[in-house]
Amino acid sequence: MKVPALTTHQMMEVDRLMIEEYGIALMQMMENAGSHLASLAIQLMKESSAKKNVVVLCGGGNNGGGGMVAARHLHNRGVEVKIGLATKPENLKEIPSHQWNILQSLKIQSTEIADLARADLIIDALIGYGIRGDPQGEVAEWILRAIHSGAPILALDSPSGLDATSGQPGEPCIRASATLTLALPKVGLLKESAKEFVGDLYLADIGVPPELYRRLDLQIGPIFTQDAIIPL
Repeated sequence: MKVPALTTHQMMEVDRLMIEEYGIALMQMMENAGSHLASLAIQLMKESSAKKNVVVLCGGGNNGGGGMVAARHLHNRGVEVKIGLATKPENLKEIPSHQWNILQSLKIQSTEIADLARADLIIDALIGYGIRGDPQGEVAEWILRAIHSGAPILALDSPSGLDATSGQPGEPCIRASATLTLALPKVGLLKESAKEFVGDLYLADIGVPPELYRRLDLQIGPIFTQDAIIPL
């Protein structure tokens, strides 16, 4: 399906308008994103989700929060889920911290390096679309572990390490089997330089109204008429 693509700056404006002008809270968008991410993860694993092993790698920002929501939904659907948190819990932003506390109440365990190679799927929710420069510190270490694990990787919104506007990969950069991007695709995901890092590209509905897009001079008709997740 042909749909418009957004730059990083445009997507930041979408997020701002959603919260400040339309009253659609970040918590709502995060829940939508994480729920759809879990659904696509199960679809990609194909067989029954029971007894499947998924490792969700989460950064300290809102992308990580979406990964935590996905972990909860996968747990509820019978998947064995473990979390790789690339920061200290006390450094999480407010809403990801809320999601983390939910996972703690469910006693979802932290992953060990060996778990990555045994995973049926790794979910990359380390860095969102706003990355500038190469990944650093624990995030970079988790990216390298994921790449070397040999397990298939599903990235949330954009593969961690990929510039979502230019499509240029940083060092290191996740090489995803599939990417679930949100609202509209980011222009960098469609660049030739990004293809081997993005994998199969899917688009998920997080509830952006068409009126919002019109404020950005984007004329977009109904996209999600058949499903809340569509292949691009």
